[in-house]
Amino acid sequence: MVHRRGARGGDPRWMPTQQHRATARSGAWVSLPRPLTALLVEQRVADSDRGAPKSCQKSRSSCGKALAPQAAEMIRALLNNKLSSFLSPQRLPLLDSGGLQRWPQVAYSTTEESAARPVGRYPVPNKKDMPYDIVELMEEVEMKTGFLPNVFKAMSHRPAEFRAFFAYYNAIMNKDTGRLSKADKELIIVATSAVNRCPYCVVAHGALHRIYSKQPALADQVIVNWKLADLSDRDLAMLEFALAVCRADNITEEHFQKLERHGFDREDAWDIGMISAFFAMSNRIAHYINLRPNKEFYTMGRTPGGEKEEEA
Repeated sequence: MVHRRGARGGDPRWMPTQQHRATARSGAWVSLPRPLTALLVEQRVADSDRGAPKSCQKSRSSCGKALAPQAAEMIRALLNNKLSSFLSPQRLPLLDSGGLQRWPQVAYSTTEESAARPVGRYPVPNKKDMPYDIVELMEEVEMKTGFLPNVFKAMSHRPAEFRAFFAYYNAIMNKDTGRLSKADKELIIVATSAVNRCPYCVVAHGALHRIYSKQPALADQVIVNWKLADLSDRDLAMLEFALAVCRADNITEEHFQKLERHGFDREDAWDIGMISAFFAMSNRIAHYINLRPNKEFYTMGRTPGGEKEEEA
């Protein structure tokens, strides 16, 4: 920040630095009128130096007082345009870092579900209002696992789509043919969901991978950096192909040949690609409906005694 005096009246201004202007040109900074931008910068400074000497805080606060009348109307206009969440004190530090691209408010929360903190953005219908086949499936899953994964609750908002979603899920995840184990499939989901920044799928399928693989640390390693994880050459080739599909890279014969060198055939490549593609859709559904992982997923497969989860 650079402390400057304005041309009129000598009122102090805390103006953005060259770095902030460069950020604004790159598109990471929300475009705001000059007086309001200065007011926001002042608020960031006030939030960041609460422990500073009172004399310093006093000189800085004069800027906000001088600009408040001018900015009030602009703020009201922004609020009316539903941008109030962009201007909250908690998010202002992210304006110049591009961090506003995604803000998962409750995605990692393990707080119990309540009316104030539902499983997602859309309402979950009452069980008595759901179609019988959906209730039957949900009760079967809950009986096997000891809890009902939130994805079932969220998708019940649209019964026809619930049926289509889980029918295709079962077709690719529970097929008995091919060279992909259940642990392989879950590892593909973990790796691609991490790239797609989907907290629900990373947490839920990380838990399932721990159960099927009996390796409590590998999924966490893949989430952090799959290239440095304790993976075999076979698993690395599998994830390279899955992530190429996930990123919509140009898929060439070389991708298939590399899989074949590690024991996969063209049908296995189909399975790897289809899992990556299906969960790219699933990741985006979970993102826009703000789907929260169940707290049970966080500890599954990490300690002995996961027999009940393994049966699911």
